Amino acid sequence: MANQAVGVIFSNIHDENIPELSRHRTMASIPYGGRYRLIDFVLSNMVNSGIMTVGIVTKYNYQSLIDHLGSGKEWDLARKDGGIILLPPYSDETDAPYSNRLEALKGVTGFLARRKEDYVVISDCDGIFHLDISDVLRFHEEKHADITMVYHEEEDVESSYYVTLDPDGTGRVKGLKINPPVKGKGKFNLYVNVMVLNREFLINIIQDAVTRGLSSFGRDILTKNVDTLKIFGYNFEGYYAGISSVNKYYRHSMELLDRKVRNELFGARDIYTKVRDSAPSKYIKGATVKNSLISDGCEIEGTVENCILFRGVKIGKGSVVKNSIIMQDTVIGSNVQLDCVITDKNVMIRDKRHLAGCETLPYFVAKGRML
Repeated sequence: MANQAVGVIFSNIHDENIPELSRHRTMASIPYGGRYRLIDFVLSNMVNSGIMTVGIVTKYNYQSLIDHLGSGKEWDLARKDGGIILLPPYSDETDAPYSNRLEALKGVTGFLARRKEDYVVISDCDGIFHLDISDVLRFHEEKHADITMVYHEEEDVESSYYVTLDPDGTGRVKGLKINPPVKGKGKFNLYVNVMVLNREFLINIIQDAVTRGLSSFGRDILTKNVDTLKIFGYNFEGYYAGISSVNKYYRHSMELLDRKVRNELFGARDIYTKVRDSAPSKYIKGATVKNSLISDGCEIEGTVENCILFRGVKIGKGSVVKNSIIMQDTVIGSNVQLDCVITDKNVMIRDKRHLAGCETLPYFVAKGRML
């Protein structure tokens, strides 16, 4: 069924939740798991489900996203008809970038109107999970739904922006809350920012919202019409990691060191990403590596334990790096000690430096810094 759907991905929504890593890039292009970007997961979910036309809504700081996506060939989306289509942040009526999701959708109605598919799959880039979108589309059609929202049962909500659903026994959403005041421990049906709609229905509700001067897709369309629209919730029961803060980014990245998590996330279907032809990693005599993910092109002369090393990282002699995420082309000198540290790309840490954070507050080093 997915070949009857077109994808729309928001690349900049939620940038404000993780400003440390989105200062120079979109949320979509934040590095993850040693060799991936956040967009790789949602884009691979769509491609694996048979969606071959994907519009990516941009706003700002998207040069790294363009560099990463290229022609789309890694996702089999280098096509004359369809493939990856970058959608600018402007509508036909204004030269100012959109300020909310509804304005962004209004700006892409021309793209949607030109498509022939029956359905639209809308997704953000803040979720790490393996989802068969074909199952969601079948559920949507079987329920004769206007809107199907994918949710995941969570016991710990820690975010400045989230939506909770209250579905009944049939899956029909009877209640929908945006930014509810309750946080912390408990059971929540957390919307994972993936939605299916009929294409013509989506165009109609966007045009109607614009003519009535509405400003919020969530509050003005979803919550106010939950009783009249046929909104259904699809319960996703697999592994899900929502990246809503730098702490969540660190925690979920460290979960990749668990083999069960890796098997669930990467075992069923491939997660595609940009290929970089690098030499294999080099382990110099005396190097020690334990329970870590090491990408290609690294050079290790010290000790690495419980870490994720991206491509091209260098660890100097006598250095001890633990519980850390070291991004691409970072150079760590000799006799350095790092614990619970996140370095962005192209960081230089000189000899004999000691940096430490904690699991709930990792020490972050910005892109290109020298310490």
